[in-house]
Amino acid sequence: MRSFIPYRLLLFFLAAPAMLMNLQLQGQTSKVKGAQLKSDKDENAIHWMNFDEAVQMSKKHPKKIFIDVYTSWCGWCKRMDATTYTDKDIIKLMSKYYYAVRLDAETSDTFHFNNHLFFNAAPHQRGSVNELAYSLLDGKLEYPTTVYLDEKINRLTYAAGYMSAADLKTVLLYFAENKYKTLSFDEFKKSLTDNSAK
Repeated sequence: MRSFIPYRLLLFFLAAPAMLMNLQLQGQTSKVKGAQLKSDKDENAIHWMNFDEAVQMSKKHPKKIFIDVYTSWCGWCKRMDATTYTDKDIIKLMSKYYYAVRLDAETSDTFHFNNHLFFNAAPHQRGSVNELAYSLLDGKLEYPTTVYLDEKINRLTYAAGYMSAADLKTVLLYFAENKYKTLSFDEFKKSLTDNSAK
């Protein structure tokens, strides 16, 4: 004798795990890199977004784009999250002058930019890098690395390594105030120390 499972019962058993997962996800806040995404009105945290969102926002309301390129296994990346990115001055500067992006260099996400798809050819293989991260860093894969784009989505520069809040603040101001157009970074830093000495 053949066993018979009614069609509706079979659908229930197939759909139940997906429905349960959906209910669990509805109760959670979206997360990027372990940090909660905050609303635009939350002044106590950086509002992180993905690369595609930042590009679209910059096209509508031009701002520079700051990109934190990291990996999930990077200890210095986690330290920057816990210290630098929680600093009130950094949060204010990011909110005022930049769209802030967190880009996991090993992400399996696909990004669309300048009529090109950037993807990770082997996302489940440790060390396999997304083409967007590779392109932004010119293949020099060090983490963390911060990348700075202008309002037209042109890369200004990138800086590899951990940055303290004080160091990052200087870089953010340098690009935010467009000082890079008239001063070298060293001249800008000197002007800041000269002004603080007065």
